[in-house]
Amino acid sequence: MNRTLLSTLLAAAIALPSMAIAQAPAAPGDPNKGALKVSMCQGCHGIPGWRTAFPEVYRVPKLSGQNPQYIVLALKEYKQGNRSHPTMRGIAASLSDQDMADIAAYYSQTPLTTAAK
Repeated sequence: MNRTLLSTLLAAAIALPSMAIAQAPAAPGDPNKGALKVSMCQGCHGIPGWRTAFPEVYRVPKLSGQNPQYIVLALKEYKQGNRSHPTMRGIAASLSDQDMADIAAYYSQTPLTTAAK
């Protein structure tokens, strides 16, 4: 076996286990703890049909029944600055990874609500 191929295989053998750990799912959240952490969310995300006017007018997405991995990913993106809504960036900046998991667990187990027609 040539040295280049051997080096490549050795590097892959070392890197793959660490990549698997890095991509392992986050610890599950506790919906009961999440229920205690959503008061700051309810002002916008808990009102059926709510629209916000800052920084622009748009419908606020509902979080009830949402996939927990999506909620955690979105919160992390706000915290890292990859999403730009100033209010959400400020809120996400104050959350730990466990807070995010707890909030996501709460909303994923909360029945989907829609605006009354």
